[in-house]
Amino acid sequence: MNQPVSPSLLENRADADQHDAWERDYRASIGTNRAVVNVSGIPIQPLYTPRDWTRYGAAVPLAYPGQADYTRGIYATMHRGRTWTQRQLIGLGTPADYNARLLALMASGTSAVSLIPCNSVYRGYDMDTVDPELLGTCGVVINNVEHMQRSLEGVDVGTVSCAMNDPSPFTLLAFMMIDAERRGIDWRRIAGTSNQSDYISHFVANHMFYRLSLPGARRVLMDHIAYCNRYLPRWNPMSVVGQHMQQAGATPAEAMAFTLCTAIQNAEDCAAHGMDPDAFLPRFTFFFDISLSFFEEIAKFRAGRRIWARIARERLGAKDPRAWRFKFHAQTSGVDLTRQQPLNNIARVTVQAMAGIFGGLQSLHTDAYDEALACPSEFGARIAVATQNILREEAHLTDVIDPLGGAFYLESLTDRMEERIVSIMKTVDEAGGMYRAVESGLVQRMIGASARRFQGRIDSGEQVVVGVNAYQVDEADDERPLIERPDPAAMRRHIDEFVAWKAARPAAAVSKALDRLTRAAEHPGDNVFGAVVEAARAGLTHEEICTRLRRDLGFGQPLAIV
Repeated sequence: MNQPVSPSLLENRADADQHDAWERDYRASIGTNRAVVNVSGIPIQPLYTPRDWTRYGAAVPLAYPGQADYTRGIYATMHRGRTWTQRQLIGLGTPADYNARLLALMASGTSAVSLIPCNSVYRGYDMDTVDPELLGTCGVVINNVEHMQRSLEGVDVGTVSCAMNDPSPFTLLAFMMIDAERRGIDWRRIAGTSNQSDYISHFVANHMFYRLSLPGARRVLMDHIAYCNRYLPRWNPMSVVGQHMQQAGATPAEAMAFTLCTAIQNAEDCAAHGMDPDAFLPRFTFFFDISLSFFEEIAKFRAGRRIWARIARERLGAKDPRAWRFKFHAQTSGVDLTRQQPLNNIARVTVQAMAGIFGGLQSLHTDAYDEALACPSEFGARIAVATQNILREEAHLTDVIDPLGGAFYLESLTDRMEERIVSIMKTVDEAGGMYRAVESGLVQRMIGASARRFQGRIDSGEQVVVGVNAYQVDEADDERPLIERPDPAAMRRHIDEFVAWKAARPAAAVSKALDRLTRAAEHPGDNVFGAVVEAARAGLTHEEICTRLRRDLGFGQPLAIV
């Protein structure tokens, strides 16, 4: 006697028959069936079904938002309850120029400060030692506490979150702290992020930012985290950065893997300095690039969230669920923007922003369409802010939490991205961890190889870039956006006032503050960042602080890979 066939088996047979019929039709109709591989090297199928999602059919195939493993988000409400912070990078000209732009953008919807300084500041120099033609073209010129005060005039840093794009030794944060102190604002109220605190990413991919030697930067970061955890409990002193490495050519999977390895390295360094993971990990944040590979980027963020939750709990020993949360800021990728047909960049930025939003970010910067040409114009910056407003208010992207969750393609891709990320992390671990891997050049070589592969795809035409290697048009000069430059007379006054201010300082006080920096650098028990704050209070300039610590802790010399 035949046994009855279960309904589920009949359904599986029906699905298999339908799948086979589709596959026959597909192969008969597709013509050349080209292989599709995403940027991270994962093969992409033409169709995804339940059989491609490993966890499909499990009792709980996906955790709920706010619950480990956090694939669907780190908070129960995600953007339905609180949307992402609109944190536009702003930097231009003098502090007065910056302040005017900042207040205008905040009136347009920007909800937090993200201050980007002039390249002269990134390189560790004051304005009076740099060619005036170079000043203020891509960031604001801030060299002392007074400049910070003018830049943030009208902004209550006790209530508005501020990000300081401020590499080691974190002079801009020190200037902001002293400005707050003068205004009577308790440091315990100050919230925000040391947005360029990741010296490892600078060593790998941002040589302009690399002010101190590798061991010197490592020392200052540990002191910075310890000091901020004690005196600025709402401040995030550690922003682990994947953006630089992805912009340098790392694939999305590599960028996530290297970022997680860097977080492990810094967390283990903190623990070695006697810090409690449940105390410092909740103040770790992450910073990523969002490329145009839409689904790949969403999968990158979802995979990264669940890997970090596992690492924080199992490898780093954190018991507090707040320490397992993968909080990240993301920026639409400037690498994807083109000088040709620059208005097309508005569409590119919109797609990137949507990927970040669907990926579950907590904070977002959208690039201006003219950012490939120069410091964003006020017109371009307004469009960038409005893009976020439109996606939130008009497109209703915040109505549903993780709206793509459960899609067979996305869940399968998230699994494959997790496998690829974990594999890359294993390579770094086998090299002795992230510090040793970048010290030896392993990470730089991997990024370089990926960059060459991707550029080869563009050069061959396999990867189409509209307006660059396809769909080209002749552009008239008047179609290009106007490049804004700082007013030379205003910059000259800024320099003259600074030089006069420096000359009026008591020489003995300057010398005493510099010696205090040296003593902190020479004694492992002292806190170097605490000495930087004291130096700012004593009236030292940005270059004076950087120069003395470069002397005492070593000059930053990134590894050249050929």
